[in-house]
Amino acid sequence: MNADLTVIISKKLLKAILKHARLLYPKETIFLLRGEKSEKQIRISELIVPPLATYGHGFANIPTHMLPIDFSIIGTAHSHPSGTLVPSPADLNHLWGSILMIVAFPFKDDKCAAVYNYKGEKLTLKVT
Repeated sequence: MNADLTVIISKKLLKAILKHARLLYPKETIFLLRGEKSEKQIRISELIVPPLATYGHGFANIPTHMLPIDFSIIGTAHSHPSGTLVPSPADLNHLWGSILMIVAFPFKDDKCAAVYNYKGEKLTLKVT
């Protein structure tokens, strides 16, 4: 996946992710991201609350064996209550889909969000 890729998300969806992260703080939260991929961009169109997800202090887990096959899932979004926007090795090793979005404390606006590919390369995030 190209690091020149742009990830597009609506302000409404990003606000929903940030709000949920604030509500669960200091635990981590996690969402599946549904959308469409093209050569130059990924457009996030929907958030999915994963079934049977576990939210904890320093982790959030999805039982992937319980998920249906859905090729419209393009990645995940999860929170970092610590405030860091950098993916951990565990984040990259458990990446589901093409992208990983991280939202970090204080969960206020798009400056508290970043998106990465499976190599850990930061992608351009465009909020519309």
